[in-house]
Amino acid sequence: MSAQDRLTDALYGLGWSTVKKLPEPVAVRLGRTIADAAWKQRGKGVQRLESNYARVVPGASPERLAELSRAGMRSYLRYWMESFRLPAWSKERIAEGFTVKDLHHLTEGLAAGKGVVLALPHLANWDLAGAWVTTQLGIPFTTVAERLKPETLYDRFVAYREGLGMEVLPHSGGTAFGTLARRLRDGGLVCLVADRDLSASGVEVDFFGDTARMPAGPALLAQQTGALLLPVTLWYDDSPMMRGRVHPPVDVPESGTRAEKTSVMTQALADAFATGIADHPEDWHMLQRLWLADLDPAKGRP
Repeated sequence: MSAQDRLTDALYGLGWSTVKKLPEPVAVRLGRTIADAAWKQRGKGVQRLESNYARVVPGASPERLAELSRAGMRSYLRYWMESFRLPAWSKERIAEGFTVKDLHHLTEGLAAGKGVVLALPHLANWDLAGAWVTTQLGIPFTTVAERLKPETLYDRFVAYREGLGMEVLPHSGGTAFGTLARRLRDGGLVCLVADRDLSASGVEVDFFGDTARMPAGPALLAQQTGALLLPVTLWYDDSPMMRGRVHPPVDVPESGTRAEKTSVMTQALADAFATGIADHPEDWHMLQRLWLADLDPAKGRP
């Protein structure tokens, strides 16, 4: 392991071991202080965040984009402070930390014996939403995690999410899709963050007026297993509570090839994501390149 990898792993380890012991008001202030310091440095992540916000809020002035990126960094650090502290939260604190509209789409789908795929963008704190599902609803689910470097950091994230009641599969290796399909055929729940493609097989969608690529997995799983596909969006307000909405199901088209159906369904997901992101752009933590025009045209990858 390189010195940089050891440092990265040590910093995350320090976060999980130390931040979770802080009183909540102290952790909140710490997160805001770190966010403001990072925003003032104008690093690549902040610049990319502003560039992405410029697509979400067309016509925004430089001053408005700067306000958004500052609020976005504060939201992003709120996510991290909450995530570091989640393993120490009681069931009552988790229950008080999240409320969701139109939950009936999820509960009725599971009650009908269908598997359900929840697809989310990088909005607010998807880990908190997952912890709420496993504790407040008592519903276990399976998700997929990108393999991070160093490997010890990936192991930390897996252990963290498993500690919250999630089954975590590695994104790479080629076996995740089959396992997810089995869970869905058994009537289970699968949750996937699905606004950024991590493979070369993503689906091109129109997203805020330009072409982006999003993963085909949620649509393919729904087609192959008969599971319900539900978009979910999340956001913060000025309270300690996060809020969310379960959107209506994305139906499988009655006609067309598998690729055509997948394209239509993934576009429907993108449209639902865009609704939530447009309403709360500062809570969209997309500090990476997303649109094809921003990617390396030779590789089609960031």
